[in-house]
Amino acid sequence: MDYALTAKVQQPYEQTVAAVREALAEQGFGVLTEIDIRATMREKLDVEVLPQVILGACRPPLAYAALQAEDSIGLLLPCNVVVRSLDDATTLVEALNPDVMVTLTGNAGLREIANDATARLGRALDALAPGRPEQKE
Repeated sequence: MDYALTAKVQQPYEQTVAAVREALAEQGFGVLTEIDIRATMREKLDVEVLPQVILGACRPPLAYAALQAEDSIGLLLPCNVVVRSLDDATTLVEALNPDVMVTLTGNAGLREIANDATARLGRALDALAPGRPEQKE
């Protein structure tokens, strides 16, 4: 099992971040948290890295169902979606594969929830890069 669902997007980073937010919203996800990796590395370590952000995406009905099935699932929530610049014209979008929840917990009761989340995240990624490969790059 690959731990990431990916989409390589042929547009600049800033445009892709906005498109990712829109694609997630269309699938019922909100963004609860945002970590700007570039700014953090600059501030804390005085080093430069390519632009990269971690978006903590959540679809409340899925999160609630997961919490009902597995008390400690909060350790794996929200769904992390990473948007990172590869170059001036290409951006990679990666989402943690929800199947990881099932694999790590061994809780089959999470299977249906993970399948729903995977389908929704997949549709969001497809909207960004139609025909994308399903595997981690």
